[in-house]
Amino acid sequence: MSEEIAIPSDELLKQDEFGIKSFEVEGNTFFLDDDKNIISKSKYKKLKKQKQGEKKKALMAQKRAEAEKKKAEAQAKKIEEAKKIKLVDDVEKFGESQLIKILAAKDFAGKRVEVRGWAAEVRKQKSATFITLRDGTGFMQCVLSGDCAKTYAAIVLSVESSVILKGTIKIDEKQIGGVELDVDYWEHIGDAPLIPVNKDTNVDQMLNFRHLYLRGKTSSKVLKMRSIITQCFREHYFAKNYSEVHPPTLVQTQVEGGSTLFKFNYFGEEAYLTQSSQLYLETMIPVLGDCFCIAQSYRAESSQTPRHLAEYTHIEAERPFISFDDLLETCEDLIVDVTQRVFDKAGDLLLEINPDAKVPTKPFKRMTYKECIDYCRENKIYQDPSKVNGETEKLFEYGDDITDAPERKMIAQIGEPVMMVKFPREMKGFYMERSKEDKSLTDSVDLLLPGVGETIGGSMRTWDHDELIEAYKHEEIDPSTYYWYLDQRKYGTQPHGGYGLGLERFMMWLLKIPHIRETTLYPRYMGRCQP
Repeated sequence: MSEEIAIPSDELLKQDEFGIKSFEVEGNTFFLDDDKNIISKSKYKKLKKQKQGEKKKALMAQKRAEAEKKKAEAQAKKIEEAKKIKLVDDVEKFGESQLIKILAAKDFAGKRVEVRGWAAEVRKQKSATFITLRDGTGFMQCVLSGDCAKTYAAIVLSVESSVILKGTIKIDEKQIGGVELDVDYWEHIGDAPLIPVNKDTNVDQMLNFRHLYLRGKTSSKVLKMRSIITQCFREHYFAKNYSEVHPPTLVQTQVEGGSTLFKFNYFGEEAYLTQSSQLYLETMIPVLGDCFCIAQSYRAESSQTPRHLAEYTHIEAERPFISFDDLLETCEDLIVDVTQRVFDKAGDLLLEINPDAKVPTKPFKRMTYKECIDYCRENKIYQDPSKVNGETEKLFEYGDDITDAPERKMIAQIGEPVMMVKFPREMKGFYMERSKEDKSLTDSVDLLLPGVGETIGGSMRTWDHDELIEAYKHEEIDPSTYYWYLDQRKYGTQPHGGYGLGLERFMMWLLKIPHIRETTLYPRYMGRCQP
């Protein structure tokens, strides 16, 4: 029928409130779509409903635009008014302020103070602005009210802006740190755009912006604990009359095998980044006696496990005139005493990060390497398939290295620190003393901590000159570059031993941190050398 009806010209067409055109012929109404085609009544109803929706959306958009315009005008007016407000540090009214750190805020309750830091959080309400201030020693809620919350700076204040705040400290146990600052004067020092990372950011992006991510509460607390833990290690050593030394990290000798050396050209000679400062510490025991160092070590390992880094902080110590039992007791005492010192110095912060933290008790469980192999076999702890060409459920054999995942599974089942001792000679470094009872074994120890695994590696050192020469030959090492190390066996040699502890692994255990990269400032591992 539509083909038989002529559609009138535009001036003869009717149009409803939705813009749908129509015309009448012999008392019948015909409707047109947007292309001026005649449509049925059912299609007209659909089109009308569609047009109604579009009109409603347009009206809503118009209202939003008008509301936003009014809001923008109000904000512009507010900003203009805010720019007129000038805060004054009214010393006559409020008194002089004393510059303090947040850590000491409770000691200044009721007094006017000045604090400087960064706005870790900003919450703006109608009559007040709440700032969670971070100054490196802690966090504190600060309240801006009255004119302090009406200034232009208060309106544009953003997270991570740097500020100076003055006001009165009030005790409020509900707030972080148990205090709150009632601000009467403040200055906006440095603005900050939106930080491009949050808890949902992927790991690579998070590490690219670690310099900003570190400002978060959890990361800043972990790094604060790292500082405290390092201090506690030093206090442990100094309390026992050790001397601290600072060995070189650019070397021409290996300690843990050539496969993990970072090599570089040292003015035309081949050199390496140190794997360990042990050999240098051994030269210092005739000079200083018990000695230690806290320095960086490097391992060119392709491992990307949760407990491996290419660069890490190595805490190492050497002691002269000791026995193997003395060495084991030394390692136990180190862990227990340092942990106790951390609790004494920052127990609240430690328990905030790891509520399950506790000081371990001595003596630690001791198991030989063979006993650990037997334990894995009896408890069906299999080798890591990635280490044995994908083979699953492969049992350990004597001589196999108990690698990362199985080692952690074993220590988790045992449920307490374990000192794994007496490793086969073929598995350990050339410098390790062989056991008197069985020359195929070494007087060596790995201290395994729950959740982490190996945290300390130590041994008695070969102190006989001829035995050390034989060890070089066995490992096919040229002894000429070790002449200074061999001299220790010529000039007043003595039985001695030592160990190395990975600070980051110790932190993983004590703070219950699942991944080692969270324990260090800027982690370095295969594929990551930025920022």
